[in-house]
Amino acid sequence: MKSYLSLIPISAKVRKRQNCMTLLCIVFAVFLVTAVFSMADMGVKMEQTRLLEKHGSLTLQDLLTNTMTQTLFLAAGVLFVLILTAAVLMISSSLNSSVAQRTKFFGMMRCIGMSKKQIVRFVRLEALNWCKTAVPIGLALGVSASWILCGVLRYAVGEEFSNIPLFGISVIGIVSGIIVGVVTVLLAARSPANQAAKVSPVTAVSGNSEHGKMKNHTFHARSIKIETALGIHHATSAKKNLLLMTGSFALSIILFLSFTVLIDFVNHLMPQSAATSDIDISSSDGLNSIDNALAETLRGMNGVKQVYGRRGSFDIPAERDTGTMVSSTVDLVSFDDFDLDCLKKDGALRQGSNLSKVYGNSNYALAAWDKDSSWKIGDKILIGDEEIEIAGLLKYDPFSSNGLTNGKITLITSGQTFTRLTGITGYSLIMVQTTSQATDEDVSQLCNTAAESGNHFSDKRDQRTSGTYLAFVFCIYCFLGIITLVTVLNIVNSISMSVSAKIKQYGAMRAVGMDEQQITKMIFAEALTYAFWGGGIGCAIGLPFSKMLYDFLISDHFPYAVWSLPVRSLVIILLFVAFAATLAAYAPAKRIRNTSVTETINEL
Repeated sequence: MKSYLSLIPISAKVRKRQNCMTLLCIVFAVFLVTAVFSMADMGVKMEQTRLLEKHGSLTLQDLLTNTMTQTLFLAAGVLFVLILTAAVLMISSSLNSSVAQRTKFFGMMRCIGMSKKQIVRFVRLEALNWCKTAVPIGLALGVSASWILCGVLRYAVGEEFSNIPLFGISVIGIVSGIIVGVVTVLLAARSPANQAAKVSPVTAVSGNSEHGKMKNHTFHARSIKIETALGIHHATSAKKNLLLMTGSFALSIILFLSFTVLIDFVNHLMPQSAATSDIDISSSDGLNSIDNALAETLRGMNGVKQVYGRRGSFDIPAERDTGTMVSSTVDLVSFDDFDLDCLKKDGALRQGSNLSKVYGNSNYALAAWDKDSSWKIGDKILIGDEEIEIAGLLKYDPFSSNGLTNGKITLITSGQTFTRLTGITGYSLIMVQTTSQATDEDVSQLCNTAAESGNHFSDKRDQRTSGTYLAFVFCIYCFLGIITLVTVLNIVNSISMSVSAKIKQYGAMRAVGMDEQQITKMIFAEALTYAFWGGGIGCAIGLPFSKMLYDFLISDHFPYAVWSLPVRSLVIILLFVAFAATLAAYAPAKRIRNTSVTETINEL
C-alpha cells in the first residue's frame, strides 16, 4: 500500500451499501440546484427573446433591471440557500453516523501511525470521492428535468411560454450544481472529520467510543418507564447527533412552509376562479339594461357551458346599525346562484361565513372585507325599509383594482334579493363559460346575438392562465415531493445508523433481561424525541420565516392579503414528521429483534 489514501476507494467499495444515502443526498442537492437555475436561465432567455421582439434591441442593463429576470434569480437564490442548508444537514448526519460506526477502523489507523490531520484529510477526501459519481448523476438528472419542464411549458401550456428554449444547456445551472455538490460535501464532512480525529486510539479500538462520553450522564425516570427514559437519554446525550437529527426534521418543516407560501404566491399572481368567464357581454350604457331573455337565449346555444349575470346599484342610501343608526351609502351587487357557488369553491369567504343564507329571496348579504374594515358577521344595515344582515365576509373586495374596500361598503346579494330591494330586473353584465368543444363559429354566433341587442361583446379566451398556473404549481409540488422523499430516506437512514452505532449497548441490555418489546419502545422513544425537538424548532423558525416570506412575496404586492397561521399545513407536516420518525424506527427495531443476543454483542 503506497499511501493511506489508497484505502479510500477500497472503503467506498466495502461500505457501498452504507454510503447509498450519502450519495443520494448529494445527487438530490445537485439535481435540484441544477434544475432550478437551469429553469431560471431558460426563463431569462425567454424574456430576452420577448423583449427583443418588442423593442428591437436589448442591453444588459435592460435585462438586469427587468422585473421577471430579478424575480426568477431571486427565487432561485432563495431555493439555493435552502437546498444547500438541507443538503449539509443531511450529509452531515449520514457522515456522523458513518464515523461513529467505524471507530475501530479509525482507532487502528491511529495505532499504526496516522495523525489527526491525516484522519481529517482521509474523511474529507473519502467524502469528495463520492462526488465523482454523485455530481455527474445529479447534473444529468437536473438538465434532463429542465428539458422535460421546458417541453411541457412550451407545448402543453403554450401562451407566454411558447418561446421558451428547448434542450438548452445552462452554464449557470451546471456550474451552480457542481459548486453545491462540492461545497455541501466539504461543509458536511468538516464536523465528522474532526470527530474521527479526536477519538483516542485505545478507546476507538475497543469499539465503544460513545461509552467514554456518555458514562457520566444521568437521567431520572420517576414518571416514565425505564425503556422510554433510556430512549430519550440516547437521543439527548449525544448533542451533535441530536443537533443533526433535529435539524433534518426542522428543515423539512421550514421547507414545507416555504413552498406553501410559494403556492399562495402563484394563487395571488394568477388567481384561478371557478367563476372566470370566457366571454363577457356588457351593457352599452353601463346600466342594468340587458334583458333577462338574452341570458335564456345564450343558455340554449351551442358551445355554452354556463351563463350567469350580475346587476349593480351604487351609492344607495343606507343606515348601519352600530348601536346607533349611522347614515351611509352602499354599493349593491347581485350574484346568480352559480356565481355564489363559486365563492365557496374558490375559498373566497372568511371563516364563519354562512353562504346558504344568501340564496333566494332573503334578508342576508355578503360584504367585501379587508384588514381595515369594521364589518363583523351578524352586523345589520337598513336599506330603505329592509333590514339586511351580514351572513358572510369576503377575504377581499373583488371589484377594486387592489382588493381593498377603500372605505366603501359593498354588499353582494342574490338576484331575487337585489330585485326586491331595488326593483331592477335587467343585467349590467352577462358572463359565459364555453365548453371545451366550442368552436370559433359557436363564438361568432354568440357575438352576433349580443350585437343584435346592442351590447358589447368581449372574447376573453386568450386571457386564460389555467395552463400557466398548473405548470407553476406542478413544478412547486414536484420539488416539494422530491424534498419530502429525500428527507424521509435521510431520517430513516440516520436513525438506522444511529441504532447500529449502539448495537452493543442494546445487546448488553437484552443480556441483563430487557425484552424485545422494551427494546422496541426504547428505539421508538429515541426517534420520536428527534421528531419532537425537530418539530418544535421547525415551527419556531419556520412560522416567522413563513410570515416574512409571505410579506415579501405577497403582502407587499397584494395589499389585501393577510398572513394567517397555516394550521392545515402545520398539521400535515407535523403528522408527516411523526410518521417519518415511526417509519425510521421500525426497521432497526425489527433487525434487533431478529438478531440473537450473542450476535448483537459480538457485532462490530
